[in-house]
Amino acid sequence: MHAWPASEVPALPGKGRDLQIHDTATQGTITLDPGPVARIYVCGITPYDATHIGHAATYNAFDLVQRVWLDTKRQVHYVQNVTDVDDPLLERALRDGQDWTELAERETALFREDMTALRMLPPQHYIGAVEAIPGIVPLVERLRDAGAAYELEGDVYFSVESDPHFGGVSHLDAEAMRLLSAERGGDPDRPGKKNPLDPMLWMAARPGEPSWDGGSLGRGRPGWHIECVAIALDHLGMGFDIQGGGSDLTFPHHEMGASHAQALTGEFPMAKAYVHAGMVALHGEKMSKSKGNLVFVSALRRSGVDPAAIRLALLSHHYRADWEWTDEILADAVARLERWRAAVSRPDGIPADALVEEVREALANDLDAPAALAAVDRWVERQIATDGDDESAPGLVSRTVDALLGVAL
Repeated sequence: MHAWPASEVPALPGKGRDLQIHDTATQGTITLDPGPVARIYVCGITPYDATHIGHAATYNAFDLVQRVWLDTKRQVHYVQNVTDVDDPLLERALRDGQDWTELAERETALFREDMTALRMLPPQHYIGAVEAIPGIVPLVERLRDAGAAYELEGDVYFSVESDPHFGGVSHLDAEAMRLLSAERGGDPDRPGKKNPLDPMLWMAARPGEPSWDGGSLGRGRPGWHIECVAIALDHLGMGFDIQGGGSDLTFPHHEMGASHAQALTGEFPMAKAYVHAGMVALHGEKMSKSKGNLVFVSALRRSGVDPAAIRLALLSHHYRADWEWTDEILADAVARLERWRAAVSRPDGIPADALVEEVREALANDLDAPAALAAVDRWVERQIATDGDDESAPGLVSRTVDALLGVAL
C-alpha cells in the first residue's frame, strides 16, 4: 500500500533540541534520545468516515514529532498501518450495501488526499492489515506454541497472564479494563476464556465474512492488536522510540499490543514512550463514528477553507488536551493565517533568529504548539508595528513555520 507525497521540509540554521514528551506508561515526561534514526509507529485509521478532525488532530501531533526530530538532523523511520479489515468496517459496508474492499479503498484514498492537503509528512511504510496477514500468521502460531495463546472453538486468544508487564501501559484496574474491553471491540463475557480480558489473535472464518489461509490456524482473519504488532516488529523491531495514537487506544489496543510483542520476543519494553493525543468533541460530545458527530477535513476543504487554517486550528490546542471544535476556533485560525501571511509578505522585517529558538524550545517541551503559535504571534505583532531592515527575516519566519509547524505561508 502506498502512502502520500511528502512536502519538502526546509532546513533551518542551527540545530533543534531533543524532544521531551509525556509517556503514558511511566506517567511522566521523558527525554528521548533516539540516535541517528528515530523510530515511530502510529496507529492508522479503520477506513470508513475518514478523515474527521479527531483523526487530523492525532496525526498532526505525530507530524510535529517528526519535524522536531528532523530539525535535530536525525532521520525518521515512520510506520503507520491501515486496518482495512475489521468488524466496524464490515458492519458499515453491510449497512450501506457496499463491497467492503471498495469502501476501504475509497476512504483510504480520501485520507491520503487530506493528509497531503494538511502537509502531514508520510510514513516510510504504510501497511494494510490485509497485506500484513502473511506476517501475522507465524506470530500467532509462535504465541500458541509457546503457551501464550490458546484455542477456543476455532478462535485463538492471547493469554494476558503470559506477559508479566501486562497493565503497565494503561495502569487501569481489572474492572476498568473489563468495561473498556467490552466498549472497544473485546468480548470479556465470552464463556470459555481463561481471562475475560484475553484478546483475540485469530478469528476463525465466519459465514459471509472475508477470510484468509491461516496455515495451522485454519482460515480466518487477524485480531486488531496483533496486526499492529506484526507490522511494527517487521519494520521497526523492539524498543522503538514512540508508539503513538489517540488516547482511546491506550486500552486495550496499546496495552495488548505491548504484551503481544513482549511475549513474542521476551524483551521489554515494546516502545520507549507511549504517546497519546487527546480527543476532539463536537457539541459537547467526543467526535466519534458511532455518534456521527463528525467534522470532515474534506468537507472543510470543499467549502473553501485553506488547509493551512485547518492546521493552525489544530495547533492552537496542546496535543494531549481534550477540546471542542467550534466555528470560532476555525475563524480565529483563518484570521491568524491572514496576519502571518501579511507579516511575511513584507520585503524586510525585524530579526527572527530568536523566534526560531522560541519555536524550537516550545515544541521540544512536550510539543507545546500553542506556545509556538504565541511566539510567532509576538513576532508578527512587532513586524507589523515596527519598520525593520532585516531582509532575511520574513523568509526565515516562513521557513520556520513551514519546517516546524507544517504551515505554508
